[in-house]
Amino acid sequence: MENLKHKAVIFSAPSGAGKTTIVHHLLKTFEALEFSISACSRPRRHNERKGKDYHFLSIDDFKAKIANDEFVEWEEVYKDNFYGTLKSEVERIWSEGKTVIFDVDVVGGLNLKKYFGDNALAIFVKPPSINHLEKRLRTRETETEASIARRIGKAEQELKTAHNFDYVLLNDNLEVAFAEAEEVVNTFLEQ
Repeated sequence: MENLKHKAVIFSAPSGAGKTTIVHHLLKTFEALEFSISACSRPRRHNERKGKDYHFLSIDDFKAKIANDEFVEWEEVYKDNFYGTLKSEVERIWSEGKTVIFDVDVVGGLNLKKYFGDNALAIFVKPPSINHLEKRLRTRETETEASIARRIGKAEQELKTAHNFDYVLLNDNLEVAFAEAEEVVNTFLEQ
C-alpha cells in the first residue's frame, strides 16, 4: 500500500445525486484512473451490462465470497440485496499501474476509506436538495414508488454523514461539479 500506484479515489452519494455521471466524466479525463466494478446480488437493470456495470452474483454466490474473505468491503444494502468490492478487482487495477476509482453508496465509501486510509480520497457528492434528488430518481424511470420512497428515506440519513468524507462536492450544476471534481482528483493524483 505504500506504493503510489496503490491509490484509490472513492465517490459516494445518495442514489440519484449524480456520482456515476461524475465518475464517468473523470474516467474520460484521466488515463490514470480505472473503474472498480462492484459486485451485487440485485437483478440487472435493462441498461446494465454484466462485468461492465456490475459483477452480478446470486445471493448464494455473494455469501460464499463473503465467507472466503474475497471482499475489501461489502454490505447488505436492503434485505438480500448485497453490494461489495472484490479484492481481485482492486488487485487487477493496481497490477495495471492505475489508480482505482469507486462509485459506491455512502456506507461502502466510508468502509473503503477506512480500509485504504490516507491512500484514498473519499468524495461525497451532495445533491442541491432532497426534492431535487427525488426529481432525478423519477427521471430515471427505473424505480417504483416504493423504491423511490425507500431511497429518499435512506438519502436523508446519508446526507448526515457527508462530514466524514475528505471532500464534499455539491452537484447543483453539472459542468461546475465536473471542473471541481477534476481539480480535487488531479491534486490527489499528483501527491
